[in-house]
Amino acid sequence: MRTIVFNQKGGVGKSSITVNLAAVSASMGLKTLVIDLDVQGNSSHYLGYDIQQKSDKTIADLFDQTSSWFSFSTPIKDFPHKTAHENLDVIPSSPRLAAMENDLERRYKIYKLREALDELQPNYDCIFIDSPPNLNFYSKAGLIAAQRLLIPFDCDSFSQQALMTLLDNLAELRDDHNRDLELEGIVVNMYNSQARFPQQIIESVKALGLPVLEPYLPQSVKMKESHFEQSPMIFSHPKHKLTQSFIELFSKLEVAKAAEKVKAAS
Repeated sequence: MRTIVFNQKGGVGKSSITVNLAAVSASMGLKTLVIDLDVQGNSSHYLGYDIQQKSDKTIADLFDQTSSWFSFSTPIKDFPHKTAHENLDVIPSSPRLAAMENDLERRYKIYKLREALDELQPNYDCIFIDSPPNLNFYSKAGLIAAQRLLIPFDCDSFSQQALMTLLDNLAELRDDHNRDLELEGIVVNMYNSQARFPQQIIESVKALGLPVLEPYLPQSVKMKESHFEQSPMIFSHPKHKLTQSFIELFSKLEVAKAAEKVKAAS
């Protein structure tokens, strides 16, 4: 199953949520891939990959390569990089993404990622896609390639306004390009349980009929430590409250339920 983490608003924790859910997946024995579509490369860095290093197997190279009638010029199976963690691979970002965007749009490469992931999917139980904080070529390509959507939400009025704009934009993209894309839920991040206002905002989002997932992810300095150590919470702070929240959140996702069915059947 392919899940994209996306919000047009920056600073809501997309990369942190993407990598930590993927890491929980990998820790449970599921073969997991992270796709980093953000030119900043935060997910790549978090997983120990330096996007400044020379490589011909980044997400930029995947978009840019040509294909024949029969195959891609570089086999898609060669693009994932192993990380320091078992079962967890990444196709890293690249600084080249910014300069390439207009050319890729002109060449209408918007479906390239979906084609690549269709080929890669048999090799992975879970694929998580990190996206840029705007609705550009790369986020659209990710949304077209995905099956499930998670929207990070940080409980302020600006985030609520951005959420409504986002949902309008996504409805149009879904109708035009990917009717299989489903909103799995709103992920409440950096939640302060001691304050009344965040709960009021959450209730207003629920009143719109939107699926707000629980548990809410609490604020913690351990997340910053995890970034610095380039080690997701499940590996660096396995007993921490935030880690346990990620584990519980992952267990609620359709990808986890699907994996459990497969295990039970085998």
